[in-house]
Amino acid sequence: MSTLNVAAGAIRRDETVEIVLLLAFAGGYIDAYTWIIHGVMANAQTANLIFLWVYAMAGNWAKALHFVPPILAFAIGIVIAAWLRRVAGERASAISTLIEILFLIAIGILHNRLPDLAGTLGISVVAAMQAAMFVKVEGTVCSTVMITGNMRQGIENVFAVAAGGAPLGTLRRSGIFFALCAVFGFGAAAGAFATKSIPDLALGLPVVALLIVLLRCEAPRSQEGK
Repeated sequence: MSTLNVAAGAIRRDETVEIVLLLAFAGGYIDAYTWIIHGVMANAQTANLIFLWVYAMAGNWAKALHFVPPILAFAIGIVIAAWLRRVAGERASAISTLIEILFLIAIGILHNRLPDLAGTLGISVVAAMQAAMFVKVEGTVCSTVMITGNMRQGIENVFAVAAGGAPLGTLRRSGIFFALCAVFGFGAAAGAFATKSIPDLALGLPVVALLIVLLRCEAPRSQEGK
């Protein structure tokens, strides 16, 4: 049974609505940033794969190969996240978020000195770690780096309510999924605006969002230690 119907105290801290919405904002923002600056997607490897084969089939191998590094970097990020879950247990999400913050700060500081490839690789690793580490909201599978699955679940839940007989909390669950889609889009809009207006400082906003996530993930543990 979904923990969306369980008391808030039983919900993992890294699965709360507050945290996944912050992560969705960061996810949309970073995708817009990498598309504008580097011409690839940080999160949407489906798009990268499509562009790779579209250009490859047209014989434009220079452009096709441009989409290979972010795909490989994404795979590396997934491996790092899996390793963190194995060695760090419950603290893996907080450690992963800290690593994301440090990566983004480094890329932001070195924005004008990094080659295009280095920036692409770093941000794709960050995106992969978030995609692999934060996969649920209140016990239900979701995504903070793309909206396709969230949109599907939101629509399915609305249909279930309209058809009748839906479990308690279904409409609320649908609202959460639609909120994730909306916040992701807002993050992309903010990312596009900031990247064009203040490219050297653009990564500051997702860093702030991730810093709040880190503090919220760690807050219960610091309170328990008192």
